[in-house]
Order: sequence, then structure tokens, then C-alpha cells
Amino acid sequence: MSEPVTPPDAERRAVGKFLRRMLPILVLMLLVNQMDRTNVGFVQDELRADVGVSATAYGLGAGLFFIGYALFEVPSNMLLERFGARVWLTRIMITWGLVIVAMCFIHNVTMFYVLRFLLGVAEAGFFPGVLLYFTQWLPDSSRGRASAIFLGGSATAYIVTGPITGALLELHGAGGFAGWRWMFALEGAFSILVGVIAGFFLVSRIEDARWLSREEKDALSAAVARDEEARARAPKVSRLKLILHPQVALLTGVFFAMALTGYAITFWLPSLVDDIGGLSPFQVGLLTAIPWICAVIAMYTVSHYTDKAPDRRPYLAIALVLSAVGTFLATLGSPWFGLAALTLAAVGGKCAATLYWPMAQSGLDLKIAAPGLAVVNSIGNLGGFVSPTLFGYLKDTTGSTNGGLYTLSAASLLAVIGVVFIRNTRGMSDAPARTTVPEPGARPAVS
Repeated sequence: MSEPVTPPDAERRAVGKFLRRMLPILVLMLLVNQMDRTNVGFVQDELRADVGVSATAYGLGAGLFFIGYALFEVPSNMLLERFGARVWLTRIMITWGLVIVAMCFIHNVTMFYVLRFLLGVAEAGFFPGVLLYFTQWLPDSSRGRASAIFLGGSATAYIVTGPITGALLELHGAGGFAGWRWMFALEGAFSILVGVIAGFFLVSRIEDARWLSREEKDALSAAVARDEEARARAPKVSRLKLILHPQVALLTGVFFAMALTGYAITFWLPSLVDDIGGLSPFQVGLLTAIPWICAVIAMYTVSHYTDKAPDRRPYLAIALVLSAVGTFLATLGSPWFGLAALTLAAVGGKCAATLYWPMAQSGLDLKIAAPGLAVVNSIGNLGGFVSPTLFGYLKDTTGSTNGGLYTLSAASLLAVIGVVFIRNTRGMSDAPARTTVPEPGARPAVS
């Protein structure tokens, strides 16, 4: 086995400068992104009382985001390549901020549907756009670290969204406006502000970076060019063949089940916590952070102990069973017991996501790994539409969310069966598996 090639000093310095200068603003943008797409979960009761948004309408509106996102993410990435990351990522953020501000003026269900769809359209391409930005700036050997730091912002967002949104809801009555209108207005305005600031910090091309020396620019450009050349030589596979590929289909089914649970908890947890009763919006926000704090701790702990495991499938199966047990137990007992049960479900879901992506990569042939994972993401993320829509319908027709929780439990258990049949190629080679993320054009899971 050949020794890994050590990058030249100039390349290492250039990568370090990029990580220090660009990643903080990108992580902040992602944190705001996650907050703005999920904050609607905290105002379900208010929308029903003030606007007449039923549980079914809420679930459909929450899910329509993903339809707009899926339809426009690939065109958005093409435009990013044309206009550059500085212009396009800034445009994306300012646009979605404007949509969030517009949501404070919602006065009927149709407007709710339209704005949730437009939010998906506005956000489309942000996440894969950042991943594409990394390919334009970083060699393959450095992108894994950058992607891991960036994805950490998504995990953090789940923790801070509740307390921040809950605090803004406490403004209810100020100036004669409802708290939920203040929440949308202020969070949207903050998104616009961060977008404007990002426009001054982001640099689209290596050549335009004033903070890199000529030697560093040349070394980094050469490294990126070599990787682009290698990717260009990779064989092309049609999307239809990928969808019909047995391993791709299995991975898609497992990810779809994971997305069902992840987004159901995201959009319905605040409502379930509110059922405890006697809590202020800020207290509800604080309590909703508990499952995600536990989940993030568990996620990094499990990652540490399974990184060198010869087969991740047993651990993934256990995580999915935990998720199934948690969602089932949430149908029993008091709301406090339900919060504890959903904490278990969130822990299982986050740990499953951590285990899933490295295993998914090793389970596909190298010639179809990148496009195959993109297909898995594109189709599997439709769980973000199905899950809240199903929950809302079942709540309206049965008067309870139990039916939805039973469905999630069943989906997680079915996913366990799928995991058994996923190929495991880890340990068959002395070469360590290279951690990758799906190719730009399909958003990786952050649920």
C-alpha cells in the first residue's frame, strides 16, 4: 500500500486560511437556514387560532417546502457555477429571509401554502451549493474536514432554534402584533442581515482571495485542478439505472424511513411539548432543545466508537430500533413521558444518520458512489414532505398524533430489515475508506 502524499506547505497554509476565514460565516448561514425552515413548528397552535390553519393544512404546508426545494436545487447549483458563490449564496439567503418576513403577513391557508413552497424554492441549492463551493476551493483530501465542521452547524441549529424562537414568541402583544408575527419578521430580518454581511466575506474564486499569497494560490489551484480532472474521468451512469440499482434502492428506502422520523420530530416536537401545559413559549423552546442536546452528544460518542468498526450495520440497526421504540413509547403516558420517549427517538435518529452515510458510501461500487448517493438524497428527502403531511392528516382525522407515531415506528423497523441486505465492503481492503458527502445537486441528510 502506497504512503499518502503529504500536501505542500503552501497548499496546507491556503486550506487553513480558507477554513478560518470562510467556514465561520458558512456555518452561521447554515444555522440560520435550519432555524428558518423549522421555526414554523413552534407556531402551529397560533396559526390555527389566528389564520385557521388546521393540522392537515399545517402538515401539508410544512411538507411543501421540500417540493419547492427538490424542484429547484439542481437549477440553483447550475446558476451558482455561473455567477459564483459570493453572488449566489448571498442571493439565496437574502431571498429566503424575505420569504420569512412575508410569512408574518399570512392571513389564510393558501398564503401559508404558497410561502412555504416559495421558501423551499428560495433555499434550494444552498446546502449543495456550499458543497460545490468546497469542491472549487478545497482538494478532496481536505473537503471531509470542512464538510464535517459545516454539518456540525446543522446539529447546533436544532439546539438553539427552540430557545431563540421561544424568546421571540414572548413578544406577543408588543405593538399590537402577535408573537408569531414578530418571530417571522425578526428571524427573517436577521437572515437578510447575515446574507448582506456574507456578501462582503465570501470569495468566489481562489484567484480573487487577497488573503492568499501567489504561492498559496498556485498550490491550491493546482490541487483542486487535479481532483477535478480525476472526477471528469469517472464513468457516467444514467439516473434511471441508478434508481433501479438494488443497493441504491435499499439505501434510498432506509434513508426515506430515517427522513420520515427526523422531520416528524422536527416539525411536531414543539406541539407535543406544548401539550405539557402551563409553559411559556420560551420554556417550550428550552424543553425542545433537550432531545437534540442528548442526540448530538450521542451522535459524536457513537461516531467515535464505531469509526473503526469492521461493519456498521449492526450499530445502525440498533439505532433504528431505538428510534422505533422511542416513537412508539411517545404514544404512552404523560406529555413528560412523551418528551423522554422522543428524546430516545431523536438519539436513535441522529446516531443512525451518523452511521448511515459512511456505510452508504462503502456499500456502493466506486463507479456509481457519487451519483448513487445523490439519487438517494433526492428521493429519500421526500420523507420531509410525506412525514408532516401524514402527521397532520392523522391528527385531524383521529384527534391524536399516535397514528403518525405508530407509522414512524413501523417505518424504522422496516428500515432495519433493509439494513441487513445492504452490502458491507468495509474491511475488505487495507486502504481506509475515504469519507465523502453526496455530490452537489442533492442535499445530504441533516435531520
